Formats: sequence, C-alpha cells, structure tokens
Amino acid sequence: MENSRNNQPLVSVLMPVYKTPEDILKKTIQSVLNQTYKNFEFLILDDCPEHPVENIVKQYQDSRIKYLKNEKNLGITPSRNKLLKIAKGEYLAVADHDDISLPERFEKEVSFLNAHPDVGVVGTWYQCFPKKKLKKKFITNAQIERDLMRNCSILHPSSMIRKSVLEQNHITYQEQYSPAEDYALWISLIGKTKFANIPEVLYLYRDYANNTSKTQAMKMKSARDRLYRLLEEKYPEHVAKATTVKVIKLFGLPLIKREQKGCVLKYTILHFIKITTQEAIDFN
Repeated sequence: MENSRNNQPLVSVLMPVYKTPEDILKKTIQSVLNQTYKNFEFLILDDCPEHPVENIVKQYQDSRIKYLKNEKNLGITPSRNKLLKIAKGEYLAVADHDDISLPERFEKEVSFLNAHPDVGVVGTWYQCFPKKKLKKKFITNAQIERDLMRNCSILHPSSMIRKSVLEQNHITYQEQYSPAEDYALWISLIGKTKFANIPEVLYLYRDYANNTSKTQAMKMKSARDRLYRLLEEKYPEHVAKATTVKVIKLFGLPLIKREQKGCVLKYTILHFIKITTQEAIDFN
C-alpha cells in the first residue's frame, strides 16, 4: 500500500527535539535520511525556542524535512500531540532525537503493517549503545498484551503506528503520565488494536546519563505507579496472573525465589544467583 493521494507520503516521521547536542542530532537525522524506504515526511519539532537547532537542521537540503518550532516550551507530551495533528502520513514512525534508526527500519515496518492490517503498532528489537546490549522484546500480540501489565513491551522510539487507530479511538498522548506517556499510549490501545515486534535489531538506543528515564527517574516511577493502579482497576485478573512471587524453601530457608512481572520471569537462587527469562503465555 502506498499513499498516492495528492502525492502525500505514506509515513510521517515524528521527532521532537530539545537542546540536542549538534553531533548527536546530526547522526540521528542522517540515520532517518539514510532509510532504504523513501516515501516519508520528516517532521522535526523544536521545543526549545531559546536555544533552537534550526541552523543544524537547515544544513540538510532534503525536501522531506519540515522544521517546526514551538513559540514557547511545551514539554514532550504536548509536542508529541502537536506532531500527531500535523502528520499527513497514514503510518507514524516515532523517532527520538538522540538515537539511531538502522537503514531498513522503515522499510520493514511498512511491509509488516501492509501485510498485517489488524496490527496498529509495530516495534522492533534494539541494541543499547555505547554498551552493546541486545534487547529482545516479545513478538506476538498475546505476549505483548500480557507483558504490558507490568512492562512497556514496545520500545516507543522504535515503533510505527497506524494513525487511523489513534483517530478512530480518539487516543493521544496523556500529559498526566509524562514522562511515561509512551507506556500510557500502549495501555490505552489494549483491546483496540493488535501489537507486534519485529524480531530483528532495527534501532540503536543511546543509553547515557541524559536519558529521560534517568534525569526524571522519580517522576517516571510516579507515572508508572499510577499506570499500574490503572491496569489493576481495568484488568485485575490479568494483572494478578502477570504479577506473582513464589518462594521455595528448604528447611525453612529460601532456596529459590520466582518473580513474574508481565512475561518476564526472575529467579533468585540462594539470594545471590539471579536468572532472568521470558514466558510466552496467551492473554485471554
């Protein structure tokens, strides 16, 4: 499927930026422009009018780039929603301002959504850098919905979203859950569409001290705790099944502790040997 109406792009790449260092921003922009899939618009929304990155963005002579600037700082959630309204594409490719999309990411996500009309959100496996750490996410809708009871099972900046699913269900990002607005978005979509992850590394996630999850750790924890309570209200049986702790004792002493959070299982043996694995159970 290609969007030929008025020569509109099929994909809109949505990237808010805020005080992004020049060298990092250039690598991120170039990774988008280097995609093997070409039919997209690249919306870059600058949320820091006091220190704009316009001079960096304008160095790229590519007609697909549309540089936008907030008149005042809005914050990440309103900026994401502003991009949703502006986007012309049928598919929305999320991108963070400090990560790298590998060249075939868009091509493979578009192909997947074209082949699976019942799927509204597709993400990918990814690798953290500079420490090369592979992150494998659950693949099927059943696994992902189960895992969403306690984990953000799709890496938001690796995802491509079917815009019609958001519009038909009147769903946007919710500022009250920022900076976990991505997790809140997935929770809002449970039962309204299907989820999937492509079992291939197509995204490089920059894991460093300035990540939002680290700079706003307390706010992130508070937002997640509120989302957990929301899930417990909406899906009490599923949360109960997806959140368990069992301890096997020998002569009254804990031998093995088994914790389940979503589809992630953690075993602690004799208090110091720790093993993490995954469980594939249907959400029904």
